[in-house]
Amino acid sequence: MKKIDVIIIGGGAIGIACGIEAVKGELSNLIIEKGCIVNSLYNFPQGMIFFSTSDKLEIDDIPFISNNEKPLKSEALEYYRRITHSRKLNINLFEEVETIEKQDEAFRVKTTRSSYLAKNVIIATGFYDIPNKINIPGENLPKVSHYYKDPHFYAHQKVIVVGSSNSAVDAALEIYRKGGDVTMIIRDTEIGSRVKYWVKPDIINRIMAGDINVFFNSALKEIKEDEVIINSIGKTIIIKNDYVLALTGYKPNFDFIQKIGIKISNNDKKSPQYNNETMETNIKGMYLAGVVWGGMETHKWFIENSRIHASLIVRNIKLKNEFK
Repeated sequence: MKKIDVIIIGGGAIGIACGIEAVKGELSNLIIEKGCIVNSLYNFPQGMIFFSTSDKLEIDDIPFISNNEKPLKSEALEYYRRITHSRKLNINLFEEVETIEKQDEAFRVKTTRSSYLAKNVIIATGFYDIPNKINIPGENLPKVSHYYKDPHFYAHQKVIVVGSSNSAVDAALEIYRKGGDVTMIIRDTEIGSRVKYWVKPDIINRIMAGDINVFFNSALKEIKEDEVIINSIGKTIIIKNDYVLALTGYKPNFDFIQKIGIKISNNDKKSPQYNNETMETNIKGMYLAGVVWGGMETHKWFIENSRIHASLIVRNIKLKNEFK
């Protein structure tokens, strides 16, 4: 079996950036993505507006032209899809990596479809696939979702939105404007500090006007078929309910990361071990790229401040090849 210079796990924006750098560095490469192109982005809410401007989402200095000050999800999908076509990237879609094993100076990468040998592996798997569970009774009921896509589905329904982040606030506002009866359950005393600056006044005004109900200093304790039970400042409150959106954030696939041998810190941050100048992990020839390197601090890392990983990694691989 011929060894590939570098296999990239994950076909998101940073995985694509790594593929482009590998091509420029004349390294044979393969991107393996378990879903569609930029799968995590595809699963974001339909009308999502980025916090970043389009120039911050660009890779390899390829212009991202948007009709808006802040680009839409649909524009980003078009941008990254066209890049994979124009750069003729070698990408396998709907193929999931199951195991990665180090064998002498190579890695055997086994997937749901095939098996490959690679001299180097880049993990660019993001963090959007695994939600942070609340771990309460009823969380597995069909009425509960940790993802939100389209407000139309919730029209004329009583919807609980758990959380105060951008995703929770966007969902609450959009569902309210489609005729949903929205109640937010928030652990803190106010709306999250990182909510987009042009959205925060809107949600505050809707709460003050009584259009959207909110329980601050509160936590969801149990979910039942037609109601939820919350604890609010020491009081137990029962609310009639049709659907629950538990938008409490997401995390990298730590089980997979540890399974393939990458060390993770024992503290709450769960930071993977890596060299911040080369992005190489404790396993020689295995690298991290994108937000996966931040562990649980997913709110700190975005496309705009992790796209540099692609050039750092390929530069290191090329440098090591020169000294062989």
